[in-house]
Amino acid sequence: MGDIRPAHCYRWDSPTFTRVSRTPSNSYITGIPGNKILHFTYGKPELYEKEISVIYKDRMMVRHNALESARIVAQKFLLKNIKENFSLLIRPYPHHVMRENAQASGAGADRVQQGMRQSFGKAVGRAAKVYKGQKLASIFVHPENLEVAKQAAERMLAKLPGEKIIVIEDTKKAKETKISDAGAAVETNK
Repeated sequence: MGDIRPAHCYRWDSPTFTRVSRTPSNSYITGIPGNKILHFTYGKPELYEKEISVIYKDRMMVRHNALESARIVAQKFLLKNIKENFSLLIRPYPHHVMRENAQASGAGADRVQQGMRQSFGKAVGRAAKVYKGQKLASIFVHPENLEVAKQAAERMLAKLPGEKIIVIEDTKKAKETKISDAGAAVETNK
């Protein structure tokens, strides 16, 4: 089985290679592997007060394999510890199709191999282009579950490439809505 090539084999600043259409005759790219990310959103969509985000410090191309493994490890940890009291959101979509010019190996490979002639390559996977300061994933929780969500975000960091930070902030919904002493939500006029 072929191994995954390291990240330095792919340039970040090259144009995004994405021309895929629902009708095969309009697609410029053929034989693209399917997207491995099963769910971009998971959990209960309700009013949460805290948002824990994984933010990139530098621009990076993140493979769909890495995004899916980060989602799985965070989701399993959150389900085990706080059940369904969270919402998980994977933000970037892996549009970019990565190509690989496969090299022959073994006895007599030099007679078969064409070198860099017709070296465009075949599609081998997808990647998301992530910019500096862009949120990669967000976990929305109530304040009592903040520590568990932080641990889940730290587990996500281990599955993703590059330099990242975890940022904790109040959600926009929590800023717009104040909870009164009686427990009823009161909208603020701005």
